[in-house]
Amino acid sequence: QLVESGGGLVQPGGSRRLSCVASGKDISRIGMAWYRQAPGNQREWIATMSIDGTTYYDDSVKGRFIFSRDAAKNMIYLQMNRLKPGDTAVYYCNHKTAWGQGTQVTVSS
Repeated sequence: QLVESGGGLVQPGGSRRLSCVASGKDISRIGMAWYRQAPGNQREWIATMSIDGTTYYDDSVKGRFIFSRDAAKNMIYLQMNRLKPGDTAVYYCNHKTAWGQGTQVTVSS
């Protein structure tokens, strides 16, 4: 089971950190990903962390978002910086076919 948290309203240029706890999975032994879905759009991939900790980012977030994990807490994080209104979406963590319920991030003044 995956459960995201940390969403909310953020001003443009601000930061927010999302969290995802993975129950029943050892995140140090699996790759995980973050996706997002904006209103009217399809869900899109934004970042992946492989088993060895290598991270990959979509160009839309590269240099602004940071994917990290805490194996002791079995949690992954998405640090989002320099947020833009276009980052407004529901954010999901993912492992293969498992999805969380999502957490809403709204970037607006």
